[in-house]
Formats: sequence, C-alpha cells, structure tokens
Amino acid sequence: MSTGKTNQREANDWLREQTSPNNTGTAVASNKLKVADLVTELFKHYDLVGHKTTDNDMRRWKLHLEPFFGACNALDVNRGMIRQYIQQRKGQVDYRGKLPQNATINRELAVLRESYKLALKDERLRHMPSFEGLMLDESGNVRKGFLKDSQYEAMARETLKRGLWLRAVFEIYYAYGWRLNEPLEDMRVARLDFEHRLIAIDYSKNGDPRTIKMTQRVFELLKAICAGKAENDFVFTREDGSQVIDIYYSWDKATAAAGVPALTPHDLRRTAARNMRRMGIDRDTIMRIGGWKTDSVFRRYNIVDEADLEDAAQKIDSWQEKSQLSHSQRTDGPVTKPQTQVLQ
Repeated sequence: MSTGKTNQREANDWLREQTSPNNTGTAVASNKLKVADLVTELFKHYDLVGHKTTDNDMRRWKLHLEPFFGACNALDVNRGMIRQYIQQRKGQVDYRGKLPQNATINRELAVLRESYKLALKDERLRHMPSFEGLMLDESGNVRKGFLKDSQYEAMARETLKRGLWLRAVFEIYYAYGWRLNEPLEDMRVARLDFEHRLIAIDYSKNGDPRTIKMTQRVFELLKAICAGKAENDFVFTREDGSQVIDIYYSWDKATAAAGVPALTPHDLRRTAARNMRRMGIDRDTIMRIGGWKTDSVFRRYNIVDEADLEDAAQKIDSWQEKSQLSHSQRTDGPVTKPQTQVLQ
C-alpha cells in the first residue's frame, strides 16, 4: 500500500495515525494539524471522561484562545507566541471594563497545554511547546472582599427587585459560600428534596458530590421559584422561563443600588466561611458545605476580617485584665493597670 508520502518519517506518521485507536476517520498528518484540531480532540476526550469544567473551557477557547491560535499549525506554536498571547490578554478588558486576573489567563493556557499533552499521548504529535515558566503568578490572588452584616438587608432587597431567582442565588452564596456556577450549572428541580430540605450537588469543581441542608430562608426561596415546575426543569430561570446562565448584568445593577458596587459573588464565598466560623461551626463542616477540598485552598480565603481582629484584641485585653486582677487578689497586692513602656 502506498502512503503517498515522500519520506520515511512522514510515512510512519501517516501509518501511525491511520492505525491509532483514537482515529475517527480521516487522518491528518502531524505537520497539517491545526491547534483547533487539538482542542477539538481535547473536548471529545472531556465528554468521554465527564470532565467537570468543559463548558467553561469551551468558552475560554471560543472567546480568547481560538482567535489567536485557532488557525495556527500546531507545530508552529512556540513559547514566543504563547508569551505574545499572554501580553495581549493582559491588556484586554471584559464587558465589565475589568482586566483579566492571572488566574484567568492561566486557566486559558491550561486548555492549550492539555490539548498538546493529549495529542502527544495519542501520538498525533511528536513534541509540544514548553509551558514551564510561562504560567503566571497567582500568589496575589487572595480574596479580599466581604459583605458586612449591615449590608445584607440592602443586598437582599435589591436582588429581589431584579428577580426572585437572583434573591435566591444571593442567599445561597451568602449562606453556603458556593462557587459562582454551582447553583446555576444544570441544577434541576429533581436535585432538591423539599420534604427533607436537602440539596444534592454532584457537579462540583473539585469532583466530590455533596448534600447540603437548606436553611429556612433558602428553603422558602427555592420553594417559591420551583412552584409549578417539573422535576427536570431548571431551578433558576428568568421571568420568560429561560435558564439563568450569566448573572453579572443583574448582579452589577443590584450591588450598585445596594451601595456595594465592588462586591462579587466570590466575595460571598469568603463571607460565608467567615460567618460559619463565627457561629462555631467546625472547619471540616465548613469545608464540606462550601466545597473546599484541601486546607491549603481553604486558607487562601483568609477568612479573618478587621472586625474579627478587633474582637480578638478586645478579648485579649479582657482576659489580661481578669488575669491581673485574679493574680493581685491572690497576692493581696494593689490592683494597678500595666504601665505602657516606650522602647528607645
């Protein structure tokens, strides 16, 4: 059988692709493969294994990666091109007028990297560009925002004005600290057990399904927005019945009207963790409710705010005063306040 190739290397590549168990029909020589071909195969693989973030990765590809890399030959992509992409992305603002975080760009680069790694594994490519040292530093990606207790009522009022669905989403974020897409991503009525007040989450980012008990407010809100819906209907829908996918337009309107324009849904993840810690809920239970899988990730949320630190200082002062009083009474000595010393 003639391969139609002019040298041994190309002929071997062609024969390997023809006999590969991953071959679905027409073979493409490695020197003809486009980056778009690699990404297409990656998404096919993700569908096969049930990858958790396929939808997000597809959006990253369509919005950002494809316009830059899509038409490129896979073998032509090098570190210089990837660096150019990073520089270009750092200067792009989204529809909200915000620049992308390093973590956002890294998630995009991960799609490109995983596409190449799969092609290597499937022997459709012989080499891939190195991503070592190109991934951006995320050490500064520490969540800083909180919703103050005094701001809750305003947010509850303003989210309700934009729709009962947004009021329910806000309450879930505030109570449980869930990730942005967890209440929205394919949540159906069948996942809610109103009799026992349970919510089943089986598509979490960390891959672990979990069951959460509804608070009274969450129960009442979910019951209201699910009224008249069938088990297979989406829980979160707009007034016209369409599924809620992107909340940001309504969210921005609500936060501006509530006087907290900088508040993000992710800030409520930290707020919920802080509130549950204040309530005395143990760390493992907080991590289970919010879907934190490891201590290191949980600690990144830095769930102590200034009010907590002030409260701690007051408790230390109170303990010291009581301790000194007790010691003075035991020694029958005078009770005096400690003198402040200035260190030279």
